[in-house]
Amino acid sequence: MKAPNSTFSRREFIRVSALTGGGFLLSLALPGEAWAQVGQALDDTAKVFTPGPFIKITPENIITILAKSPETGQGVKTSLPMIVAEELDVDFAKVVVEQAALRPDVGGQSAGGSRSTPNNYMLLRRAGATARAMLVEAAAQTWGVRANELTTDNGRVIHAATGRSLTYGELATKAATLPVPDERNIKLKNEDDFKVLGARVGGVDNPLIVTGRALFGIDQKLPGMVYAAYEKCPVYGGKVLRANLDRIKTLPGVRDAFILEGTDNLSGLVPGVAIIADSTWAAFSAKRQLQVVWDESAGAGHSTADYDARAAEAAKAGGKTIRHDGDVTAAFASAAKVVEGAYYYPFLNHATLEPQGCTAWAKDDGIELWSTSQTPGPGQQLVADTLKIPKEKVKVNLVRAGGGFGRRLANDYMAEAAAIALRTNGAPVKLTWTREDDMRHDCYHRPAGYHFLRGAVDAAGKLSAWHNHFVTFGLKNTERVASSAGLGTDELPARFVPNYRLDQTIMATILPTGPMRAPGSNGLAFVMQSFLDELAYAAGRDPVAFRLELLGGDRLVPASQPNGQPYNAGRMSGVIRLAAEKAGWGKKLPKGEGLGIAFHFSHSGYVAMVAEVAVAPDGTLKVRHVTAAIDVGPIINLSGAENQIQGSIIDGLGMAWLQELTFDRGRAMQSNFHDYPLLRSTETPAMSVNFIQSKNPPTGLGEPGYPVVPPAICNAIFAATGKRIRQLPFSKIDLRWS
Repeated sequence: MKAPNSTFSRREFIRVSALTGGGFLLSLALPGEAWAQVGQALDDTAKVFTPGPFIKITPENIITILAKSPETGQGVKTSLPMIVAEELDVDFAKVVVEQAALRPDVGGQSAGGSRSTPNNYMLLRRAGATARAMLVEAAAQTWGVRANELTTDNGRVIHAATGRSLTYGELATKAATLPVPDERNIKLKNEDDFKVLGARVGGVDNPLIVTGRALFGIDQKLPGMVYAAYEKCPVYGGKVLRANLDRIKTLPGVRDAFILEGTDNLSGLVPGVAIIADSTWAAFSAKRQLQVVWDESAGAGHSTADYDARAAEAAKAGGKTIRHDGDVTAAFASAAKVVEGAYYYPFLNHATLEPQGCTAWAKDDGIELWSTSQTPGPGQQLVADTLKIPKEKVKVNLVRAGGGFGRRLANDYMAEAAAIALRTNGAPVKLTWTREDDMRHDCYHRPAGYHFLRGAVDAAGKLSAWHNHFVTFGLKNTERVASSAGLGTDELPARFVPNYRLDQTIMATILPTGPMRAPGSNGLAFVMQSFLDELAYAAGRDPVAFRLELLGGDRLVPASQPNGQPYNAGRMSGVIRLAAEKAGWGKKLPKGEGLGIAFHFSHSGYVAMVAEVAVAPDGTLKVRHVTAAIDVGPIINLSGAENQIQGSIIDGLGMAWLQELTFDRGRAMQSNFHDYPLLRSTETPAMSVNFIQSKNPPTGLGEPGYPVVPPAICNAIFAATGKRIRQLPFSKIDLRWS
């Protein structure tokens, strides 16, 4: 049997089995012996993994499509079932979408890396198309006609010659008895005939959200539930020495308080003090009265000021060369212009509106959890390892999360809730983090980065040389770059400039680092696109023309690394031209106003943006408009796609303008939105989103737009003021002009 992350062959097939009371249930399934007996009982499906969701059609014509992936606001609970509905040829408004729990028969269940659409697109299309073919065959046998005489439309099979039609529900029981057709004989729809995909479809949970129905992780309620809070050392790697537990146990509403020794896994159960109470408020109130003596020795030397000083020293000492093309030294010596700049972006917090938390219920036969995890499978394994029980005894229900952005790829809150549940005498327990917990124990901060750059343009105004010394972080040691802190050796302008050198220095840190929305790209795009802008102005070139010349026309640039991605310069040039056109690039603006452009290739998406800003003489900034152009192949849900890009613009502007996480002696100094602000609605710019509906395979949208926003804004500020921004957040920069 293949593992869940295996690459499946074309021999994957569709299984149909009878349901109690009639109808049929269809799911993509693994090839081979796992489904050798097509008619085996549904109870056996737990023994296999499947890469696609189920389709269930009852004789009452209720059509249910299972949404397998975690929903964190990115819209996959709507968009993935839309793919099935398109090929099934049903009215999506009449479909019932059901959120799957973690289960072994639907394949990998995760939300991250903008991979939900590309990983599932063809599988879900085949699932819907196969079900439709079987319903057509059921109608053909019912009427005694050939299947090629029949068509489908909005959940009905139609025989135009006689005017007869049957609903899918009326055909469900018959379809359940038919053999599964060979997928090679299944014809998919022509994309030009799509009715569901590419349309504007509201989120299936929207009515529940706008009416305030219980839906999110923080809303869970179970009979006899108790409530928990968990206090951890403010210093990463710290441990509990002692606490005033006897005092805490006497407080109103408190049922228990105890120390958990935890593990060394910073993404799991770290040491702390748990409080169980009759309400979340009682748990939080008691937590504020905790007096804990911590071992904070791990934090020595781990402060923002220490990191800044070490990066400056590293810049002087030089780093390890990890890519060197051409003759960089000679190119600088013969250059018409040389530009130098030191760029910096800070650590960031994920700042999900819903803090982390989890509901857990320890039972005689195992433990059940209600989780907002983006990676429920690894979360299940983490809980099993923490409690030292078989994974099969950990049941995970998926509930909607109030934001993820990569934070919920870690499952520390699941391990905490599970460990606390063992002390509740059989009652379910809901663990809720405070905002301060969430801010100061963000398991995966976006790591800071320091870039010491030199660039050169030749007499013709072309980019001729690029040298970047990148200072980054490695967790606990300096042998390995921390997750999502690295700069790939193929990162643009590598492969596009003849003389290129990338040096790297890795500084040790105790801070857990890792994925945040568009990991890597979310800092690198600011640096690369801002410095490209500097070089364009140094060359006396139009920034759009300079970028297009660098890309070199409609060509596919191969990857230079075994696991790298080719770069389609033609697709990127297309979005640059479209963004510039839609924004009116080149138009005359009053003094203090400017346009800035940036582009970036992130998570297989090609995105360009033009920002229009105004800066008053006193330095007041107004981002008037952001124009985005995107090529991620065919769009699944136009409403959801626009939402993702608009959210990226708002999130990216707030990040670049306002947000910074700093550290002192190993602890985060920011604690809530008063010192880690989110963008206000009054500062949100007007936005226009333009998609190129290319025939390329579809890719995700949650991340590609986010990295482009900061450099587009910063380049526009330069055009308006003549001041170049080389560090974030730019709220620290004096933008006043005379």
